Amino acid sequence: MNSSLAPQVHFAGGSQPHDSREWKAVIPALLGVICLAGLAGNACVIGILLCNARRGKPSLIHSLILNLSLADLLLLLFAAPLRAAAYSRGAWTLGWFVCKTSDGFLHTCMAAKSLTTAVVAKACFMYASNPAKQVSIETRTICAVLLATWLVALVSSLPLWLFSALRELAAGSPACLVAVPAPAREFMAAFVKLYPLLVFCAPLLCAFLYFWRAYGRCQRRGTKTQNLRNQIRSRRLTIMLLSVTVTLAVMWLPEWISWLWVWHLKPTGPSPPEGFLAVTQALMFTISSANPLIFLMMSEEFREAFKGLWKRLTLKKPLPATDNQEIPAANSEVLPDSVPSPEPVIAEQEKELPAAPQALESLEKKEMPVFPDVEQFWHDREAAPDAQDNDPIPWEHEEQETAGCDQ
Repeated sequence: MNSSLAPQVHFAGGSQPHDSREWKAVIPALLGVICLAGLAGNACVIGILLCNARRGKPSLIHSLILNLSLADLLLLLFAAPLRAAAYSRGAWTLGWFVCKTSDGFLHTCMAAKSLTTAVVAKACFMYASNPAKQVSIETRTICAVLLATWLVALVSSLPLWLFSALRELAAGSPACLVAVPAPAREFMAAFVKLYPLLVFCAPLLCAFLYFWRAYGRCQRRGTKTQNLRNQIRSRRLTIMLLSVTVTLAVMWLPEWISWLWVWHLKPTGPSPPEGFLAVTQALMFTISSANPLIFLMMSEEFREAFKGLWKRLTLKKPLPATDNQEIPAANSEVLPDSVPSPEPVIAEQEKELPAAPQALESLEKKEMPVFPDVEQFWHDREAAPDAQDNDPIPWEHEEQETAGCDQ
């Protein structure tokens, strides 16, 4: 039996024994700022992605980014406020249900983000391998991938859902603890070692390998202009998603250091500092606020969509009626009260078109009068048989006519 787990008290739900009043005020205020910024950013990202999905068929990468933003939104809506409330109080006052579900919910969302990052790295590598090829994935397949990600995350954090409980300390104050029963201590001792490898090391290592391969594909120069544009686009996408992965790894690493420190703490060993535990919690929630900022700064598509959304919210205001009616005559021309629609004008023009040839003929008759002698000449010529036109030897007849005239 692992004796390191038996005598130790492992707090859950964000409740930690602390005596500093400064930390009680600073950490909840910091988490409040993180929540407000993250909620606004993730709401914008989710709105942009949903608008794009309505216009066309959703892509796999956009669906995975939507999954990341959804996990961040859940963390900032439910986990972060409860952590701030628990940290600001010495005893646990949030009830049994919050204590039972707080750690499990937090780790489920974070594990879902980590697994989604690995899947999005694979999708990015597939896109970078052939940017010009349009890969069509069915909506059912995308939903199955997202559902599998959340199921794996839920199952991996199941011990935290089971063993969190509300207990009373020696002083009589209630506290939220991870109460591991004696038969499950061996399992929990293996779990606390394997869990970081499963949800942190393995997915992020896989993601970094795929991003490295995708970036190598993006470095190859294309022979055509269209191929070069697609490679530039895939390189920007790879760098953006790689930045999200690096942010997740760097800002989540201190939390895992404190996790291993707390769970492998010996009775005579030093405990982790109170400030270190508080900062690791704040950094973990800061990831949810940093991801929307990365999307909006490094993606031109998100940036343009955000500008359009901002213009709709700020500039779409009804103009007052006085501004449209009062137009100074000295500076501009006075517009007519009613502008005729182009349809009646076109109809009138179409009606006038058949009468145009008749008008032209009447004008020609007025300008060029026909004399009676000339009209009689042309009438006799049209009525006469056209024999001369069919005469094969017209020059002999011309000589005969000339001789007859001489006689």
